[in-house]
Amino acid sequence: MIRINDIIDRILESDPDIDTDLVERAYVFSARVHHGQMRLSGEPYLSHPLEVAGLLADMNLDVVSIASALLHDVIEDTHATEEEIREMFGPEVLHIVNGVTKISKLTFDNAQVRQAESIRKMLLAMADDIRVILIKLADRIHNMRTLKFHRKESKKRQISQETLDIYAPLASRLGIYWMKKELEDTAFMYLMPDEYRRIEQMVDKDRLEREQYVETVKERLGEEMAEAGIKCEVMGRYKHFYSIYHKMVSQNLDFEDIYDIIAFRIIVGEKYQCYEALGHLHALWKPIDIKFKDYIGRPKPNMYQSLHTTVIGPYGERVEIQIRTLEMDQVAKSGIAAHWGYKEGQRLDESVSEQFAWIQELIENQEMVKDPEEFLENVRIDLFPDEVYVFTPQGEVKTLSKGATPVDFAYMIHTEVGHQCTGAKVNGRMVSLRYELQTGDVVEITTQKGHTPSKDWLKFVKTVKARSRIRQWVKTQDKNRSTALGREMCEKAFRKYKLNFNTILRSEEMDGVVEGFGFKTAEDLIASVGYGKITPLQVVRKFLREEETEEDQRPDDSILNKLMGRMRKRKKPRTGVSVKGIDDMLIRFGKCCQPVPGDPIIGYITRGHGVTVHRTGCVNALKMNPDRRIDVEWNTAREETFPVKIHIRSYDRVGLLADLAANISKSGANILTANSEIRGNQMVDSVFTLAVKNTQHLEQVLASIRKVRMITEARRINT
Repeated sequence: MIRINDIIDRILESDPDIDTDLVERAYVFSARVHHGQMRLSGEPYLSHPLEVAGLLADMNLDVVSIASALLHDVIEDTHATEEEIREMFGPEVLHIVNGVTKISKLTFDNAQVRQAESIRKMLLAMADDIRVILIKLADRIHNMRTLKFHRKESKKRQISQETLDIYAPLASRLGIYWMKKELEDTAFMYLMPDEYRRIEQMVDKDRLEREQYVETVKERLGEEMAEAGIKCEVMGRYKHFYSIYHKMVSQNLDFEDIYDIIAFRIIVGEKYQCYEALGHLHALWKPIDIKFKDYIGRPKPNMYQSLHTTVIGPYGERVEIQIRTLEMDQVAKSGIAAHWGYKEGQRLDESVSEQFAWIQELIENQEMVKDPEEFLENVRIDLFPDEVYVFTPQGEVKTLSKGATPVDFAYMIHTEVGHQCTGAKVNGRMVSLRYELQTGDVVEITTQKGHTPSKDWLKFVKTVKARSRIRQWVKTQDKNRSTALGREMCEKAFRKYKLNFNTILRSEEMDGVVEGFGFKTAEDLIASVGYGKITPLQVVRKFLREEETEEDQRPDDSILNKLMGRMRKRKKPRTGVSVKGIDDMLIRFGKCCQPVPGDPIIGYITRGHGVTVHRTGCVNALKMNPDRRIDVEWNTAREETFPVKIHIRSYDRVGLLADLAANISKSGANILTANSEIRGNQMVDSVFTLAVKNTQHLEQVLASIRKVRMITEARRINT
C-alpha cells in the first residue's frame, strides 16, 4: 500500500518549494473518519484514497487535486459533513469532492436512474472544474484493479460495462491514453473472459519471435535517424488486448491479419524534426499513402499531436510508426493533466480551454433529456472518439462525429437552422441530406422558413444534439396529436354517462384524479389517454358512483377500438408478462432483443398492436418515444419457454454439433434454429436459437455448453 510520505515525496520532486500542508491535513482527516472501515480486499479503507491520490501525484496534479482525492469518499461513506470540509479545507476542495461524490443519499426508482443522475452530476461538476473527472478516473482505475474482490459476478460485469461505456471514452477524450488502455483491458477481462484469454494466448504464443523483430526494427530505425543527424529515441509497444479484439470484431479480421499488434514510436527534440524524420523513413521503406495522418498540423480535440504513417517494413510486412516530440509524447500520455502545474489557483489557459469546449457542449446536449436510458445512451454517443473536421463557407472549422450528415451540421450551427434545413451543398455541389461528411468538406445549408424536421432524420443523424432536437420536436407534435385524440375520446366516454367532460375538467375533483393517476397536469392525463396508456373508462370511473359503474363497465366498442386497435380484454394474461395496473393489453415481445424472465424489461405502446416488451437496454427501445413507455412485469405464476439467441465459438472437430446438441438437451432447453459457419482459421461460429424458461435456465445451458471440448466462447447475443 502506498504511504502518505511517498505521495509527499512525489509532489516535492516536481516542485521542492510547494506547500504540502493541505495534503497532509487532508490525509489526517481522511484517516480519522475512515478509521475502522475495510475494503472487500481486507485492506483498511484508507488504502483506496491513498492509491487515488498517488495516481494524481504521478500525473503531477496540484495539491488541491491531491487533497480532494484523499477526501473524495468522506461525504459519501463517513459521518463527515460538507460544512466540515468547507471549514477545514475551503470551498474549492468541497466543490471538487461534491462533484466526485455519487448521489447515494437520495431515493430513486431503480439503479439505472441512480447511475444516470450520478453521471449527470459528475459531468456538470466536470464542466466547471476538470479536476473532478481526473479524480473520478483515478478512483475508477483503482476500483478496477481491485474488482476481483467483489463476490458477485453480475456486479463485476455491471461495473465493467459502465467503465467501458463511460470512463474509458472519457479518458480518451481527455487524452489520457494510459488510463483509457488500462480501463478497457480490465473491463474486457471481466466482460469477456474467454475472449480476453484467447487474445492473451495468441499474443504470448510468438512473443519471443516478436521481441526479436522489435529489436531489429528499432535498431534499423535508430541507424537511419543517426545517419540523418536526427537525435531521437525509438520505442516499440504492443497494442492492448481490447484494442486488438475491437479491431478483429469491427473489421472482421483474424488475429493473424492485424498488422499493428506491434507499433513503433520515434521521439525527437523539435517539431520540424518530426517531418524530417518522416522524409527519411519514407525514403527507407515504402509508405502506404492512405494510412498517413498528420495530427501535428491538425491536432485531435484532446490536444494529441503526432505523425502516423504505415510502411512496408524490412520483412515485407506493414509497420505502423508514430513520430512526435518529447512534449507531444507527454501530452499523449497525460492529456489535459499535462497542462496542470503546481501553482496555487492555476487554471487551464484559454487556448487549452477551447480545446475542451466539447465538455460544455456535452452538458448542454443532455440538459433536456430526463429519461435515464436515453441520457446514458447519449453520453456514450457524445464520448465516441472518431471525428471529422468540416468547414463553414466562412472557413470556420466544425468538429462532428464520424458519419455525421449535413443535418447534424445544420443543428450544430443552430436549432432553427436544423429545423428549417431543406438541402445542402458540399464543396459547391448539392448532396443528399444522408451524405456522410468527410474531413475537409465545406458545407453550406439551404433553409426554408416554416419548414419542419422529418421523423425519418432520426434514422441517419449521428450527433446527440441533432437527435435530441429532432426527438423534442417530434415529441411535441406527437403530444399535441395525442392530447387532441385523448380529449375527443374522453368527451365521448363521459357523454355516454351523461357527464360534461369540459365542465369536470375545470373542477377541483379533477385535480385529485390527475394526482391519483400520477400526473402533474390534466393535459398530461388527457395525452396519456391518447397515447393508449390508460383508457377513457378508467378516467370516467373516478367520477361515477360504484353502483353506476357496475351497471355497465364496458366502454363503447368504437372508442376502445379506436384507442387500442385490436386489443382484447382478458381476465388472465395469456403471456408471461402483465402490464402493471391494466389487464386488457395485448402483449408481444421485441424480436430484436428477445427478453426472457429474469431480464429487466419495459413496455412500449404501439397503436393497434398493444404493448411490445423489450429489454431495458435494447438499442431499439432506446430510440422510442419515452412517452409511450409503460411499466410491465414478468408473470411468475406462468411457466413457459422463450426464444433466445446464443453465439458459440469453437475449434472445428468431428462430432462437435452432436455434442453441443446433447448438452443443450440435457440442460432442458430446446433448439429452435441452428446455423454454423467454418472460418478460415478452422474456427466455427455457431448461432443457436433456444427455448429457455428464464435467465437462470439460460446460464445453466451456457455453462453446460462451455464444458464441451474445444469450445472457446458461449454467450447470449445482445442487441
